Amino acid sequence: MQPDLSLAPDTPAEATGTDFVDGILGQWQQHAPDADTSPMHVTSRIWRLAALLDRDMQRRFREHALQMGDFDVLAALYRSGPPYSLHPQQLTQQLLLTSGAMTYRLDTLEKRGLIVRAPNPDDRRSIFVSLTASGQATLLASLDTYMAEMKRVLHPLDTAESLMLAALLRKLLLPYDRT
Repeated sequence: MQPDLSLAPDTPAEATGTDFVDGILGQWQQHAPDADTSPMHVTSRIWRLAALLDRDMQRRFREHALQMGDFDVLAALYRSGPPYSLHPQQLTQQLLLTSGAMTYRLDTLEKRGLIVRAPNPDDRRSIFVSLTASGQATLLASLDTYMAEMKRVLHPLDTAESLMLAALLRKLLLPYDRT
């Protein structure tokens, strides 16, 4: 038996429309009526929203000759603070990439002059990745685009809803962030 996940009677009108996931869930109900698809009410929407956000951000970052992954690396370096340097392993862990994917991304950014790789002065067997002045300028120029897109996505939510959604997503992420 499926739990009742219908919207509460006081749900605002704009939230009562059906979305793509509702169609998928209807298909599951039709073709596998005994399957408990209740987790999909949330997880399918998270995955779909993530895919749509990625698609939209890729389009917007083309204005800055960047890909989303490029922005992620530049942003991680910038957020680390002066001298805007991190070990590649730190970037790999932060961005959830394999070492091969990170190497490819760093090669691309280095060829464009947005980062440099330099030996670690304390251990010449390792390197640091640093943001160049050009990389910093590119990041800061694209940051407004990024923030505007995030505001556009969250526009349907009021402040209380945004805070509640952030708290609920944090609750879902914490077990993963602790591993």
